[in-house]
Amino acid sequence: MDKYTGKRLDARYEIQELIGVGGMAIVYRAYDIVDNKTVAIKILKDEFLGNKEFIRRFKNESKAISVLSHPNIVKVYDVSFGTKIQYIVMEYIDGITLKEFISQKKSVDWKDAIYFVIQILSALNHAHSKGVIHRDIKPQNIMLLEDGTIKVTDFGIARFSRNETQTMTDRAIGSVHYISPEQAKGSVIDEKADIYSVGVMMYEMLTGKLPFEADNAVSVAIMQMQAKPKSLREINPDIPIGLEQITLHSMEKNPVNRYHSAEDMMSDLEKVQNDPSTHFDYKYFIDNSPTKYMDSVGKSKNSNYGDDYNYKDNNEEKEKTQKRKSKVIISGIAIGVMIFSLLIIFFTMFKSCGNNLAKDVDVPNFIGMKLSDVQNNPEYKFVWKVESVYDSTKSEGIIIDQDPSPNSKKVKEGSTITLKVNSSGILVTVPPLNGLTEDVAKSKLANVGLKSEVLMIVNDSVDAGIVCDSDPKEGSRVTSESTVKLYISKGKSDETVVIPDVLNKTLSTAKNEITSAGLKVSENIIYEESDKAKDIVISMDPLPGVNVGKDSTVKLTVSSGVKREKSFEISVDLPADVDKEVTLSVYIDGVLDSTKKVVPSYNGVYSLYIKGTSGKKTVNVNIDGAQYRVYQVDFDASSNNVKKTKSYNYEYSITAPSDDEDEEYKN
Repeated sequence: MDKYTGKRLDARYEIQELIGVGGMAIVYRAYDIVDNKTVAIKILKDEFLGNKEFIRRFKNESKAISVLSHPNIVKVYDVSFGTKIQYIVMEYIDGITLKEFISQKKSVDWKDAIYFVIQILSALNHAHSKGVIHRDIKPQNIMLLEDGTIKVTDFGIARFSRNETQTMTDRAIGSVHYISPEQAKGSVIDEKADIYSVGVMMYEMLTGKLPFEADNAVSVAIMQMQAKPKSLREINPDIPIGLEQITLHSMEKNPVNRYHSAEDMMSDLEKVQNDPSTHFDYKYFIDNSPTKYMDSVGKSKNSNYGDDYNYKDNNEEKEKTQKRKSKVIISGIAIGVMIFSLLIIFFTMFKSCGNNLAKDVDVPNFIGMKLSDVQNNPEYKFVWKVESVYDSTKSEGIIIDQDPSPNSKKVKEGSTITLKVNSSGILVTVPPLNGLTEDVAKSKLANVGLKSEVLMIVNDSVDAGIVCDSDPKEGSRVTSESTVKLYISKGKSDETVVIPDVLNKTLSTAKNEITSAGLKVSENIIYEESDKAKDIVISMDPLPGVNVGKDSTVKLTVSSGVKREKSFEISVDLPADVDKEVTLSVYIDGVLDSTKKVVPSYNGVYSLYIKGTSGKKTVNVNIDGAQYRVYQVDFDASSNNVKKTKSYNYEYSITAPSDDEDEEYKN
């Protein structure tokens, strides 16, 4: 038996069983004796308690999920970041990973695949709307419940920043079969990196195979950046062509050519779900000469579009081509000489009069735009000259300046525009700093072009005035002019203070209790939307109960008084014996909210997501105009509070109510 099973954490969580071991944490099933429910507890492994990078990841996971509230994202109930144990209390998921499901099924029925992926995209759409990019979407991080519900987990390497790069760390290598090309390159990423990973998962579900496989992770990463996946329908002909198109569109190498949002991808999947014969005509701008638009199978816009991809070689035609090759070469040389001569004459004539034919146009304002968006836009008919500059306050790839300046004068189409683009900066190595005095450490950083910020901390093993740590650590590669935090020891502390619990107290009370304990309150008070009254403390850092040195600073987050919008889920059980398409209408407080065509025997359960900030709402669900279910949703409750108040049977021969009856029902 391990050290935690059978124990109780914080007099509340009874550890029952070990259910999983990951790279940096151990997961247990536990029982919450306060809320009387089963939970999952993820505990950071003991060997990583002193590792700042792993602690950062562990805390980052709880922070990322804490800002999210969605039925397809695992919930976080509680966190504890003590010096001896760090854990996250989460929703307990009684299911298997999507990876295990794929391994069992070999390949997933395309209808089920759409059902799963729509739930995943719904979760990601919510996360992206909150500024959270998952960055590690793979079937191992997707849980599948027995009823078909999907739960997205493991936000350990998620990022809130939308302009951050990711290097090929060991963590990235572990997920290399699913990472986007821009992640493999260590380039700037955004939400479209998650969309690429979803596309890879769809490919695996539909074919039972990964799109790119090789003997080692580096080779797979190179394939992610350069290789094209094999046609899905060549592996599994039962896949609708529209679904193949969606999968390949989401896996485009250039992020510009992918879906721009999870919502867009969901929309196309629903079209195929409702009509499997649906085709799509995605357009991609190819920066070659001559410029032309290509559709998703690589054909030009004016080519005939068939019902399938054509990847097969015509061997007979190849043999004929080989036999004619010698004749073609001779003829080609002669024709080539003629064309070359004509081109020289044409070029000479064009050069003399071209400037007179080109239109005068205004110079647009490109400052603040992404270089890739400008270069890939066919509306801009200029020649680009790109110069690299560096500004630490701007994102990589952003245009900082241009020449000629915006709207300064008219220029000819085809003129050269110089764009000054923010680069990643000059990389320098953080020198060894531990054990140095503050002045020497600052001098060393300045010598390599780095800035410094001093943070004084209590350290029992390092003398006062000596550097005991840095962030980034020595040996890290960072851009010049970056700031390195120097942690300078205050020496031994004879007195430590326990952080008082001021959660759910007023800001003024919290300040008094914190200062009375010999601590300081950060001047940077954060205000957030919350269900709490104005100026009530909703979170604090460090957390209550943590031992810190006297005079340490506590950061407070308080309620702004503006209620946060909640989204409650209603699971509508549909009549199981109805195998025809019906119209499902939803009324909220008598007002029509949505309508949808469903086949009850296929859909099984229809999920509604009702949004609100406070009060109670009555939700009426009709099938083909007839009463079916009535629910009451209480947005003043702390959790998903939905009660079914009325149920009606649905019959095949049911007659829709008259307009007067329906109006009376809605009211």
